[in-house]
Amino acid sequence: MSEKAVRLALLGCGTVGSEVVRLLHDQAEDLTARIGAPLQIVGIAVRRLGRERGELPVDPALFTTDALGLVKRDDVDVVIEVVGGIEPARTWLVEALRAGKSVVTANKALLAEDGGALHDAAAEGGADLYYEASVAGAIPLLRPLRESLHGDRVTRVTGIVNGTTNFILSSMDSSGAGFSEALDEATELGYAEADPTADVEGFDAAAKAAILASLAFHTRVTAEDVFREGMTGVTAGDMASAKEMGCTIKLLCIAERGPDEAGHESVSVRVHPAMIPRSHPLASVGDAFNAVFVEADAAGQLMFYGRGAGGRPTASAVLGDIVAAARNRLAGTRAPSESNYAHLPIRPIGAAVTRYHINLDVADKPGVLAAVAGVFAKHEVSIATVRQSGREEDAKLVIVTHGAPDANLAATVEALSRLEIVRSIASVLRVEGGA
Repeated sequence: MSEKAVRLALLGCGTVGSEVVRLLHDQAEDLTARIGAPLQIVGIAVRRLGRERGELPVDPALFTTDALGLVKRDDVDVVIEVVGGIEPARTWLVEALRAGKSVVTANKALLAEDGGALHDAAAEGGADLYYEASVAGAIPLLRPLRESLHGDRVTRVTGIVNGTTNFILSSMDSSGAGFSEALDEATELGYAEADPTADVEGFDAAAKAAILASLAFHTRVTAEDVFREGMTGVTAGDMASAKEMGCTIKLLCIAERGPDEAGHESVSVRVHPAMIPRSHPLASVGDAFNAVFVEADAAGQLMFYGRGAGGRPTASAVLGDIVAAARNRLAGTRAPSESNYAHLPIRPIGAAVTRYHINLDVADKPGVLAAVAGVFAKHEVSIATVRQSGREEDAKLVIVTHGAPDANLAATVEALSRLEIVRSIASVLRVEGGA
């Protein structure tokens, strides 16, 4: 066993960073045995020195507000970043990687916006870049995509990757509550932030979708490439309608590769609420859990499930990356570098083949169904099922379509809104999984 310690610089000591410190201390003996050398924290960068962080098993003298100075120190082997945000985190990590220092980060926003800059810096410095904790917390997901399935062809990744929204939708499904009531419950239990916008509007899931798509399809995908639709418009009525169809509603990230209209391989990445059959493995994922369903040519269907957030689960993923980076430092080797050879174009949402569930409030008179069907035919959208109910002011049409280009479906909805016989469009939801 080497007597020389692998020296760590920790950037950030909040919820996740504090748990990283505790786990490094509590598991020090086992980690040393696994790595072949001890791990030593040589500095911790924080925004404010006087902030209360509870009892941490580290020397207070290790704390500093000079993150860049810590990164540049010669006695640092591995930089661990759990601060988040784009800047100054990007500057710190690019500096570390170019200097040949391994980086472990949980920064999904930075990876989704400019992961290419980090990968380029890692290649320039011959350094490792690990980010397992950036998606789905403690669930071992990114390494299987990057390494275990590297010999296979992944065709589709479908996931529930945000625990807050999954808790809200699961609560709405089980209790019949509306969105606001379920959000209040999530806030009281600590699942939702004071400002839940990043979660409920899909920004968090879109960043994770970009990272998953980049790994799965060997193509650089950024958050700007991801179609995003939040779930604030999902109502108790939508949930009731889904139940009648034997479905539930989840906020899904969906990344798939396939031919575009010209027959060329391309990638589609989107985040939106969708109905899925209760028979689908993702339908039973409740509470604040995450799950990702991967489909590959040879491996078939795989599912990864577990807690996707929280200080300790996320810290567990960070520690796994630290161990891998430390082993590589001692062995003088590197982790697999970025694989972006495919350079597949991004298929816009309008060209993606989707299905819609459309709930219409309509006039109660003859010819309504024929007029509505005519709109679908005009836009080359095939109807799978129609359910007509109610009389007079409660007359409704619920329509589920077959797969069609999303642009055709969107145009259909727009045309329906202009029909005099359609009083209002109560809701429009995409349908996944053959419901």
